[in-house]
Amino acid sequence: MRFFELFIGLRYTRTRRSNRFISFISATSMLGIALGVMALIVVLSVMNGFQRELRTRILSVASHVTVEGSESGLADWPLVARESQQNPEVMGAAPYVNGQGMLAYGSSVQGVMIRGILPSEESKVADIADHMRSGKLSDLMPGQFGIVLGKELANRLGAQLGDKVVVLTPQGQVTPAGLIPRLKQFTVVGVFEVGMFEYDNGLALIQMEDAQKLYRLDDRVTGVRLKIRELFAAPRVSFELSRSLTMQAWISDWTREHANFFRAVAIEKTMMFVILMLIVAVAAFNIVSTLVMAVTDKRADIAILRTLGARPMSITVIFMVQGAMIGFFGTLLGAASGIVLALNIDVAVPFIEHVLGIQFLARDVYYISELPSQLLWSDVFVICGVSFVLTLLATLYPSWRASYVQPAEALRYE
Repeated sequence: MRFFELFIGLRYTRTRRSNRFISFISATSMLGIALGVMALIVVLSVMNGFQRELRTRILSVASHVTVEGSESGLADWPLVARESQQNPEVMGAAPYVNGQGMLAYGSSVQGVMIRGILPSEESKVADIADHMRSGKLSDLMPGQFGIVLGKELANRLGAQLGDKVVVLTPQGQVTPAGLIPRLKQFTVVGVFEVGMFEYDNGLALIQMEDAQKLYRLDDRVTGVRLKIRELFAAPRVSFELSRSLTMQAWISDWTREHANFFRAVAIEKTMMFVILMLIVAVAAFNIVSTLVMAVTDKRADIAILRTLGARPMSITVIFMVQGAMIGFFGTLLGAASGIVLALNIDVAVPFIEHVLGIQFLARDVYYISELPSQLLWSDVFVICGVSFVLTLLATLYPSWRASYVQPAEALRYE
């Protein structure tokens, strides 16, 4: 592209008295692109923030990687823990016992997942101790049969600290009267709230030795939970452990256990990107009408340029430059405003709530009462790139038509 094509294309983007309406349409297209880009950046940043928040809350209870034994359990968990921690990515290891059961208190009965833990080791792989609402995780002492309940579970049962709840396990006892369920009374020593209904409503924690007695595992455990440095390295770490562990075990990670949930979040993010990109597309293709009117207004100029020796391709490039400038500045304005808003969403949303007198995320309804935001520069680059490409595509047809203006026809009535 020669300099004069760029010069003339930039000159046509300036406002002149003879084409104020065209300039108004151009400004409208530019603002539409800017609003679309800004909305995309902000929405995707908020969705990234929610995804990060949910992932953090899930993994504050769930494990990054689990090493499980057979149905009869894992016999030598200290050996598995030592071998696992030889991997440089593994930060901590803790044994656990998983079992299903039912809790009964008064006339209330709830089905739960019961997890036996060692409180001293649990802090290496989970953050439940940081989410205790009453009591302490260390109050789970072996032989005392204490239990820690999720907040929603405790509310449904109506149980409080010091109350006695009955645990029923599916492993029954054979008696002359037939098969009857095993019952054991536990004392509520704590209540936790991690902000995920799945765990707050369906998880109970007991001391690991008590769990081994309850489920008749002797000195075996269900498996070992691992915490790793980089979350997204979990599949690779799982593969490496499957080859390095001397004991036969089943190894899984959080990307498998919660695959459907995070896949749904990823699909939702993709669909939001496509839907909001339509806003940018509508604004971008407004450039078509802008350039069509600009070509009609500049027919005499095109004819003069053609008589001076300008080639049809040069005419096409001139009007593509004009349209590209609209898209470029619209994208730039939208990206700048979107980045500023996404980085200051914690200030902007309370201000809007104060002005409108409403609360978007009520504390008594939602676990997450503030809009989280995580700006990813990769999202910004993709959004800006796609937006600019759409504006370039919108310039092709009117610019191509401009190159077919015949000088004689254009100058006939001038």
